[in-house]
Amino acid sequence: MSVLTTEPAAENPTAEEPPDTGARHKLTAVTGLAALSLDAMASVAYGPEAIVLVLAAAGAHGLGFTLPVTFAIAALLAVLVASYRQVIAAFPDGGGSYAVAKAHLGRRTSLVAAASLVLDYVLNVAVAVTAGVAALTSAFPELHGERLWICLAVLVLITAVNLRGIVDSAKAFIVPTVVFIASILVLIGVGLFRDAPVSVEAAAGHASVLADNATTVGALLLLKAFASGCSALTGVEAIANAVPSFRSPATRRAQRAEVALGAVLGVMLIGLAVLISRFGLQPVEGVTVLAQLADASLGHGLGFYVVQFATMVLLALSANTSFGGLPVLLKLLARDNFLPHVFGLKADRQVHRHGVLALAAVSAALLLFSGGDTNTLVPLFAIGVFLGFTIAQTGMVLHWLQERGPRWAGKTALNGLGALLTGVSAIVVTATKFHDGAWLIVVALPLLVAAFEAVHRAYGRIGVRLGIGRIPEPPHRDRSLVIVPVSSLTRLTSEALTAAVSLGDEVRAVTVVHSDPEDRAQTEALARDWALWNPGVELVRLPSERRSVGRPVAAYVQKLAQTEPGTRVTVLIPEAEPARLWQRILQNQRGAVVAHAVRRDTDAVICRLRFRLSAAD
Repeated sequence: MSVLTTEPAAENPTAEEPPDTGARHKLTAVTGLAALSLDAMASVAYGPEAIVLVLAAAGAHGLGFTLPVTFAIAALLAVLVASYRQVIAAFPDGGGSYAVAKAHLGRRTSLVAAASLVLDYVLNVAVAVTAGVAALTSAFPELHGERLWICLAVLVLITAVNLRGIVDSAKAFIVPTVVFIASILVLIGVGLFRDAPVSVEAAAGHASVLADNATTVGALLLLKAFASGCSALTGVEAIANAVPSFRSPATRRAQRAEVALGAVLGVMLIGLAVLISRFGLQPVEGVTVLAQLADASLGHGLGFYVVQFATMVLLALSANTSFGGLPVLLKLLARDNFLPHVFGLKADRQVHRHGVLALAAVSAALLLFSGGDTNTLVPLFAIGVFLGFTIAQTGMVLHWLQERGPRWAGKTALNGLGALLTGVSAIVVTATKFHDGAWLIVVALPLLVAAFEAVHRAYGRIGVRLGIGRIPEPPHRDRSLVIVPVSSLTRLTSEALTAAVSLGDEVRAVTVVHSDPEDRAQTEALARDWALWNPGVELVRLPSERRSVGRPVAAYVQKLAQTEPGTRVTVLIPEAEPARLWQRILQNQRGAVVAHAVRRDTDAVICRLRFRLSAAD
């Protein structure tokens, strides 16, 4: 039985939605590229470097294979972009591999896809921020010791921007994206006209990591270089995951953004690989490969620092891809009862606020765990996304075999090739990085799937208890008794009794009497004042030997349930709410204590009456 499948309402259900919440808070193709492709764009800062670092184990001869390995990655990128264009068209509600797997591969496979995407999105935030700060410390080494605090500050900034809405974040990131792409293309263009590096100052004084005595380049080394370089393909799926975030026609705009992403990323990857081979670049400790390329092409002047600063900014902001894609995925999981429904709520600016905050919290924990070090996190990266790639392409093969629409055979062949390539890549990436920490992902994936299933079972039990999907019994009237806990005679007491007599057939006020002489004297004073006031409501004294407030009230309600069966008991708890937030910490929280005890020990209805105090009061 499908249980609790209705998508949660907005956070403010009583407010009318403004008429312009549609297009104004959605993405165009350009803003979508800025909001959802920063991860993939910025990966050119660490993708080529990952290839070079692996091939350096085979010495200078190994570095000669940088360009062929990059061409293989670019070819895989082209297949992925073409495949995800089809995913966008077939599943315009977003969700990417999760939506595809749910439709064609079954629930368990869809949860594996979702778990892999969740892990990849979270790791992307941590890797992006640490890599951006690494670019900053490459240019300004004196900041290296403060990199963790810089990482956390960048994360707070990105989170704050995304809480204002995906469109605002896209607009804020358009300029950094354009500056980064332009600087990389200028770097490549200028470098292609140089026969030798114009400067090697960035690498001066740094030790080379090039092996001196290794000359053999085997298939295993090439596969490991390919697997490491595939980190440049993370983020390709983000646009397909967030299609509903685009303006109408959402499918067409998302497809344009996907193609633009693939074209720009492919040109940058191949261009940088050509320069690495052209300049005979060798990796050194403490300086990124991109920094060396900027030094070699543009010299150690203004151009070098523009590239470094643009790289640092975009790497840090590339975490925005996760903030744009993951909350949408969490919303779909919440809609299908695999996550708490709170992740489906939207704020006024069409922001999945709880998804954004959850992503920020987990990412902050990862940053603290890694100490702001990129190398600690990179081995965990890209495994989940390749698993998601493979599941999505396999599901699309089944989709076209069932649909058999126009040109279905070619589409099936394309997705089949994509599934084969990404499946092999997933195996290679996992195998080559397993001992470097990838085993954590292998363990985390099934645990996350188990958590999804546990939430789903919990919602199933709730649905059975609530009778969702079945016609309930017609409503009937029971005798109602309202219990009002009081401790003194105030205006709040009067408001509470007024509300109580409007709700129930009978109202009883209760007050807890402790054995302490001072408390007994206060209770006697309350009883005298009550008799003089004469509100027409009985005041019941509840004796308590301990300094407890909630338990005596709960025990009294339990006794009523035994002595007056068939009576619907409501406990109305009056509470004052000061006008200013800081004043609320001055309250004694008696209402919360009583509510907790009654909720824990009885089945009574709890009503917490908030009496708001104005500033004048």
